Amino acid sequence: MPDQKTTAGEKGQKEVVVQVDGLTKRFQARLAVNRFTLRVTRGEAFALVGPDGAGKTTVMRLLTGIMDPDEGRAQVLGFDTVKEAEQLKEHIGYMPQRFGLYDDLTVGENLRFFADLYRVPQEERQQRVPELLRFANLAAFQDRLAAQLSGGMRQKLGLICALVHRPQVLFLDEPTFGVDPVSRREFWAILYELLKGGMTIFLSTAYMDEAERAHRVGLMHQGRLLVVDTPQALKESFEGELLEVRTADLRTARAALTGQPLVGQVLATGDRLMVAVPRAEEALEPLKQTLAAAGVEEVQINPAEPGLEDLFVQIILKQESQAEG
Repeated sequence: MPDQKTTAGEKGQKEVVVQVDGLTKRFQARLAVNRFTLRVTRGEAFALVGPDGAGKTTVMRLLTGIMDPDEGRAQVLGFDTVKEAEQLKEHIGYMPQRFGLYDDLTVGENLRFFADLYRVPQEERQQRVPELLRFANLAAFQDRLAAQLSGGMRQKLGLICALVHRPQVLFLDEPTFGVDPVSRREFWAILYELLKGGMTIFLSTAYMDEAERAHRVGLMHQGRLLVVDTPQALKESFEGELLEVRTADLRTARAALTGQPLVGQVLATGDRLMVAVPRAEEALEPLKQTLAAAGVEEVQINPAEPGLEDLFVQIILKQESQAEG
């Protein structure tokens, strides 16, 4: 294997292992990724967040050398993702949305197959395969066919298959999509252990609560990276204050509050509405009056802390407003 080419740089600086400059990809008339620029450092968990069609999967494919950009450049571990794609793949792990497990192979056979694929030496895999099975709590299931695994267990098997060759950077494309909450927590417990070992993790997700587990988050929409920061810093950048509105008639309440002068945005989240206002204390009574006038009864309105989803909606609405202006 070629030596890793990235160096730590000046003392005190974190080593940049993913460097992206102006990455752009078009599919005919559609601009899937628009001048994407980013730096990710060693040992960092970076989450790329956005709705379906935002361009997250395309970014993953560009950074792993599967696809070439139309413009811009990316380096991972110092390897150019276009000119040195084959060398790069020896040093990274990639788990796409639909990881290619073989249903007619057992857990252990799948893992050994990927060890063959990555040309892991025989003496190393004798230690590595049992180690990974224990790590993912799959040792007791190594003789079970992959087709008979639960969704959460399949994801854990896909993860350790991507780890069998000891990659330095791990790319995960919506790794817990469709997985139950308990399995998601177990999956993240494994990721935290990998981070402790110094691995860099670059993942995409549509789950805002999951993104908050990462060191930094990038919000992506329509091919553009809108903002990048720590989850806490992003939430603190929310403009205005947030009120949580609970009522049995959310549809009527949302219609009544949308467009109200003091309301910046209304977001339906489960069994409540999240309403952005300039100042919660001043908006409380006008909102109650608006809801009462619309026939909405038994309303509870309380201050709330903004989350990433609230910020994401605010940024999108602001951009749309500026575009219309």
